[in-house]
Amino acid sequence: MLSFDQLTFAAEVADVKAFSLTRGLMQADDPYSAINLCHYTGDKPLHVTTGRAMLCDRLHIEPHCLVMPRQTHGCEVAVIDDRFMQLPQAEQQKSLEGIDALVTPLTGVCIGVNTADCVPIVMADLLTGLIAAAHAGWRGTVSRIAARVVQQMARLGADPAQIQAAIGVSICQRCFEVGDEVAQQFRDAGFDLRRIMRRNRLTGKAHINLQRANAIVLQQAGLPVEHIAIAGTCPHCHPERYFSARHLGINSGRTFTGIIRQPSVIINLNSIKR
Repeated sequence: MLSFDQLTFAAEVADVKAFSLTRGLMQADDPYSAINLCHYTGDKPLHVTTGRAMLCDRLHIEPHCLVMPRQTHGCEVAVIDDRFMQLPQAEQQKSLEGIDALVTPLTGVCIGVNTADCVPIVMADLLTGLIAAAHAGWRGTVSRIAARVVQQMARLGADPAQIQAAIGVSICQRCFEVGDEVAQQFRDAGFDLRRIMRRNRLTGKAHINLQRANAIVLQQAGLPVEHIAIAGTCPHCHPERYFSARHLGINSGRTFTGIIRQPSVIINLNSIKR
C-alpha cells in the first residue's frame, strides 16, 4: 500500500502536487521493503515495476508518464518535453543515464528523483507551468545543481523570483558527518562554512547541513528566501519510514520524491468525498 508525505510550497501552486513516498509496511530484514521505485540499487525488477504501477494508478497516469533518471551524483539537467515523450523507451532510458535533475513543461507527467539521505528538491513556476525535480547529494550540492535547474527553467521562460521550491526528506546535520576533505570541497566551491558546518565537540568531526546549503544555492540563483520550504525530516533518524543508505547500506531502496502538474478536473475529482 502506498503512503505519501505531501510536500508543500511556501505558497500554493495551482494544479501541482509534490510528494515523497514512505517505505510503507516495511520488514526489518528487507532493505527494499516495502515500496521502492529505484531500478539500479539491486532490488528485484518485479518489485520495482509493481511499485511504479501502484504510483501511476494513484496518480491516474500511464506508466510511460512516470519519468525518473539514472542518477550519478552529477549535475546534469534534462528537459522532459514532447520530443522526449515520443522517443522509443530504449532511447528515453539512454538519455536519462547520468542525469540528476529533470525539468518539464508537460501536464500529466510525473517527474522525480530517488534518494536515501541525499537532498531531493522540487520546484514549480506558476506563470509558465514548469516543474522540476533534482537530486542533490553533497557532490551535487557542491556543484550547485539546484542553480543549474533554476537556470534551465529560466531558459524555458521562468522568472527565478517567481519559482517556488521545496526541499524534501534528507539527512540532517547531526547525522551527516563528513571528513575534512569533503568540508574543504565546500570551501573551495565558495560556500561559507560558518553558515553550513559545525564540528562535533566530542569527536572534532565536521557536520554539514545539506538542506541549508541547498537553500543558500537557491537564494543565490534568484529565489526569494520566502519561496523556499524545507521539510526538515531526516531518513537516517527515521529508517523505519524512509530509506537511508547510511543506515541500510547502498544496496537498499530509495525514497522517491515526485512532482506532477495535473489537469484541474483530476484534482477536483480526487477531492470529492465519497
